[in-house]
Amino acid sequence: MSDQRVPILMYHSVAAEPSRATRALSVTPEAFARQMERIAETGRTPVTTAELARSWREGTPLPERPVLITFDDGYEGVHRHALPVLARHGFVSTLFVSTGWIRGAHDTGGGLDTMLDWDQIRALAEAGAEIGGHSHTHPQLDQLDDETLRSELVHCREIIADELGGFPVSFAYPYGYSSRRVRRMVRETGYRQSLAVGNGLARRRQGPYALRRVTVRRSTGAEEFERLLRGRGIALHFAGDRALTKGYAMVRRARQVRGKAIRSRV
Repeated sequence: MSDQRVPILMYHSVAAEPSRATRALSVTPEAFARQMERIAETGRTPVTTAELARSWREGTPLPERPVLITFDDGYEGVHRHALPVLARHGFVSTLFVSTGWIRGAHDTGGGLDTMLDWDQIRALAEAGAEIGGHSHTHPQLDQLDDETLRSELVHCREIIADELGGFPVSFAYPYGYSSRRVRRMVRETGYRQSLAVGNGLARRRQGPYALRRVTVRRSTGAEEFERLLRGRGIALHFAGDRALTKGYAMVRRARQVRGKAIRSRV
């Protein structure tokens, strides 16, 4: 069990005509249906984020070929297009919501496309989706000061509890960005596990607050999807992403150091 590697699929929008801002990280309803069919054909069993983390924490058994289906942000197409497909297969999933992007009383207007409302999220939860946190306004968490960071995490958690009747136990970092400080505060504010990106298979040794996922996007074809499930050629497939991420990380670190220097002079 210690060396078990599990694919955690990261989806965003499922839409035929997504917004320009979400297009690259969207999939068409037809592609999503084919991908779920492939999961079923290969005998894989979807589990939730909480189930995977609990197994690796407590030693409870997992299905022989587990896979995670996760959605970030909270786009309306997850209810309109993904839910019927998941229900047809009896698949569970995890939806990570940015509470300030969800339509309703807490909406800050920051959503990048048509977003879910709370009734739709409740319907997803009733159909077997775990609802996790994804911050309140979807910022780069590692760029925030401690007070703002804590507010983003706590506010998200409290809104989900108010709307759904229970606190979320799983979290996903917006943009995949975290740091030791962010991970510590995610743990301190009550989340028991969290997902990064990393574009690799999840392993127990990554720790419950840095589990990796693989990105499914509009350009992901059938052969590429198969490789993501099998964990073959992932490093080569996402080599360009890693180079861009590394370069941008250097820029963000420089901004963070500069920001700290400015705050210290104030």
